[in-house]
Amino acid sequence: MSVVRQVQVTFDCAEPERVARFWCAVLGYVVPPPPPGFADWAAFDAALPPEHQGSAFACQDPNGTGPRLFFQRVPEGKVVKNRVHLDVRVGTGLVGADRLAALDAESARLVTLGATQVRRMTADGINESCIVMQDVEGNEFCLD
Repeated sequence: MSVVRQVQVTFDCAEPERVARFWCAVLGYVVPPPPPGFADWAAFDAALPPEHQGSAFACQDPNGTGPRLFFQRVPEGKVVKNRVHLDVRVGTGLVGADRLAALDAESARLVTLGATQVRRMTADGINESCIVMQDVEGNEFCLD
């Protein structure tokens, strides 16, 4: 039996580079180096056939511990709620007012990057507080 050693999370989107750069800013990720022989990703993209230009982009954890994120252009727009989403863990270990303050501060930072706050959910005795957000193309994620 084979053992999985890495996981990549793939996003369908309209503008792969725009969404990838948003997630770089959210997570502190970086754009990987371009393929050998290309000075940058723009040069690589320009070498592709026109129908493939701008069709994909990626970002990765600079420490190599988190999953690589891959963004691929698809023709259809987002029409329903995500079946899978990312939880951005900014309140780990915090409770009550301290947790809400950390979540609200991160939400405010992400709104300046183009995110939208959808719903602020306060602790209910079973679940701790979190904030439901959307990225620059409407993909849901949670600040938790």
